[in-house]
Amino acid sequence: MEHIYDMLIIGGGPGGYTAALYAARAGLDVLVLEKLSAGGQMALTAQIDNYPGFEDGIDGFTLGEKMQAGAQRFGAKTEYAEVYSLDLSGEIKKAETSEGTFLGRILVLSTGASPRTLGVAEEEALLGRGVAYCAACDGMFYKGKTVVVVGGGNTAAADAMLLSRVAKKVILVHRRDTLRATKIYHAPLMKAENVEFVWNSTVSQLLHNEKLTGIVVKNVNTGEETTIACDGLFVSVGRSPATELVKGQIALDPAGYIPADESTRTEIPGVFAVGDIRAKALRQVVTAVADGAVASHYAEEYLAEHF
Repeated sequence: MEHIYDMLIIGGGPGGYTAALYAARAGLDVLVLEKLSAGGQMALTAQIDNYPGFEDGIDGFTLGEKMQAGAQRFGAKTEYAEVYSLDLSGEIKKAETSEGTFLGRILVLSTGASPRTLGVAEEEALLGRGVAYCAACDGMFYKGKTVVVVGGGNTAAADAMLLSRVAKKVILVHRRDTLRATKIYHAPLMKAENVEFVWNSTVSQLLHNEKLTGIVVKNVNTGEETTIACDGLFVSVGRSPATELVKGQIALDPAGYIPADESTRTEIPGVFAVGDIRAKALRQVVTAVADGAVASHYAEEYLAEHF
């Protein structure tokens, strides 16, 4: 007989390991399937200052390891494996992985979402050295400095507003001649004295020594290139949810996220979505953690009713 876990968790980020902690502490048999290391996208963050309980901040890799250790303290297990496919049909859910097949009565999706990149040379190498993808996470590192925000949607507009309260100057670069963001953002941005706009332009080059020193922007209409000196570049051109494993099995919203409500329950009984993969207003470590706790609560209810 193959072993059937009470809860299979796909992804060892903050949402996944919080679900594991709560479920294991409640006496459930829990397995986390993680491809790389504990923490997910959070593990790539050099400094997290907005997660409660760490007055001096903490790096994402360490926080991920602490979350893993907390869950394992109560018996949750971790298997480092790449998940190739999921079968969500039937009462028992199935994960086919690089380390074999795993079965669970509950399946928690915690695969996260990755920031969309500009695709410019040196972008990845300058991550944490001037290039950032989260203004709420990294904005305070640029207090009193000049930053560029790339994008024109709601996220870019919100990031520009947030940064305008800490940075000396914010330059918003957008490939069109007007923002795509909802109108509520337009007036405050236009009124902000330290916000400038560079329209009809894309970033073509990153300038740097050890850290970013500036960017080159290219006008999409004329082809003319201009150099802009800056200390930081915030890329706000959207995120890509890691929902490939469930396409065709769970309905996704137009942006590719799983439309689970605040209960984290999906349209498939026994399947939950937590963290950045779920459609919601704010994607932060603290909201992923909240999702994990909620998922565990409703998972216990589901098990009591169905098994």
